[in-house]
Amino acid sequence: MGRDTASWLTAAADQIDAFTTIVGRAAAWLGFATVLICFLTVYLRYALGVGFTWTQELYTWTHVFMIMLGSGYTLLKGGFVRVDMFYANASERTKAKIDLFGSIAFTLPFLIMVGVYGWPFFLASFQMGERSQYEDGLGALYVLKSTLMIFAVLVSIQVIGGILRNIATLLDTGRARAGEPS
Repeated sequence: MGRDTASWLTAAADQIDAFTTIVGRAAAWLGFATVLICFLTVYLRYALGVGFTWTQELYTWTHVFMIMLGSGYTLLKGGFVRVDMFYANASERTKAKIDLFGSIAFTLPFLIMVGVYGWPFFLASFQMGERSQYEDGLGALYVLKSTLMIFAVLVSIQVIGGILRNIATLLDTGRARAGEPS
């Protein structure tokens, strides 16, 4: 029972990791877009004496979308800060227990809070058709504010993938850690 269940959980976690990787790679292109738009904005302003508010706002938007879409991928690749005092030398099973506890006790409640408190923030913006405070700025500011929900959903999906992988590790030691063949 444990080995079959661990294999199924690992396969599900692998699918989640694959999805997160696709989204993360797309988010990386937004970083490139941010640099290009920022360069264009600066060039237009200082070389040609032309300034557009919407270009300034656009590179802010692409930067925000990059961060919010890429956060699940950052989690997958271990890019967030971790206190490794005990974790670094721990066994795979102990690491799985620590990660499982942290995901359930801290990360998921945080993401639920982001979703619960972010939804009214987004909804109010959407209902009033909020736009830039500047005449030549971008419209539909609620699209930018929707990134809170996108962030919460994408990171939650990756956390669930991690939970599945950690449970698989506890059921079948040694085969289920991220990055190892299943």
